[in-house]
Amino acid sequence: MRWVSLSVLFLLIAATLAGAHLASLYQKELLQPLALEEDEVFVIRPGQGFRQITGDMAERGWIAHPWLVEAHARYYGISGRLQAGEYRVPADISLASLLDNMARGVVVRHRLTIPEGWTTRQFVDAVQAHAALRPLPEPVDLEGVMAMLGRPDMHPEGWFLPDTYVFGRDTPAGQIVRIAHEAMDRTLMHAWEDRTEDHPLESPYELLILASIVEKETGQADERDLVAGVFVNRLRRGMRLQTDPTLLYPLGPGVTRLTRAELQRDHAYNTYTRDGLPPTPIALPGQASIRAAANPAETDALFFVSRKDGTHEFSRTYAEHRAAVIKYQLDGDASRYGRR
Repeated sequence: MRWVSLSVLFLLIAATLAGAHLASLYQKELLQPLALEEDEVFVIRPGQGFRQITGDMAERGWIAHPWLVEAHARYYGISGRLQAGEYRVPADISLASLLDNMARGVVVRHRLTIPEGWTTRQFVDAVQAHAALRPLPEPVDLEGVMAMLGRPDMHPEGWFLPDTYVFGRDTPAGQIVRIAHEAMDRTLMHAWEDRTEDHPLESPYELLILASIVEKETGQADERDLVAGVFVNRLRRGMRLQTDPTLLYPLGPGVTRLTRAELQRDHAYNTYTRDGLPPTPIALPGQASIRAAANPAETDALFFVSRKDGTHEFSRTYAEHRAAVIKYQLDGDASRYGRR
C-alpha cells in the first residue's frame, strides 16, 4: 500500500509539473507580446487554411509550437474562421490577440479620395492605379466601364460621386466604381426630388450637368448657390450660360486658359455660341454643388466674375458686370475690355 501511495504521489507531482510547464509554454507562445522590432503587416490569402497561415507565421519566427497554437484556436473555435485580408501587426501584440483580430476580420483599411471637379477619366485612372485594389481588366475604356455598370448607352462623365472610399486589400476596383456610381445616382435622385418648385431644368440628368458646371466655377462653399442662381436665371431668360469651364472640358484637364479662337469656335460645349446646357456633365460634382444646383439662391444676379482671390463679384446688369471685369480682371484698364 505504501508503494502505491508513493506512485500516486509521484504521478501527481509529475502531472503538476507538466501542467505548470504547459501553462508557462502557453503563456509565452500565445499571451506574451510578439516583441517585434517594428510594426508589420501580415496577409492571409483567399483559400489559405489554418496550418498554411500558422506556417507563414512560423517562418517569421512568431510561432515555436504550432500544435499549441492550433489547440488554442480549436478550443476558442476560431481555427476555421480566420478571414482573408491584410492585417496590421503591432510590435507589442500577442499571438492570441492577432488570431482574434483575424477571426473578426479586423483588416487594414485603405483609402482613396476622389476630389470634387475631377473628370470620370481621372477617377477611373486613380481607381485603376491604387496599389491595394485589384485592377480592372486592361484596356480600360470608359464606355466599357458604363457597360459593366449596366448602362452601356450612358455618357460616362459626371456619374461618380467624389468622396473618400475605404476598402480592404484586394477589393476589386470594379466594386469601388460601382459604389461611387450608385452613390451618385442616389445623391442626384434625392436632390431632384427636393429641388425648388419652379426649377427650369427638366430631368435629373440636366441637374447633373448644371451641378458639374457649378463645381468647376467655384470652390467657395458660400458661393455655390449664388453661382447656381445666376445660371438658373440665365436659363429662365433664354440667355446663354457663357461659362468658360464648358469650353475647357473638351480640351482636357491640362488646359486652363482660353484663346479668342477657342471662344469663337462653335461646338457642342461652347456655351458662348450655343443656347442652354452642354450635352453632358463636364466633371464630377460633389454633393454641395448638386444641392446648390437643385436649390439655387434667389438672386437678381445675371453675371459673375473672378476677383482673382478664389471669390467672385456678382452683378445684376451688364454695366455692373463690365465694371467688375475691368476692376478685377483688367487692373482698371477699360481699353482692354473685350480682348482675351
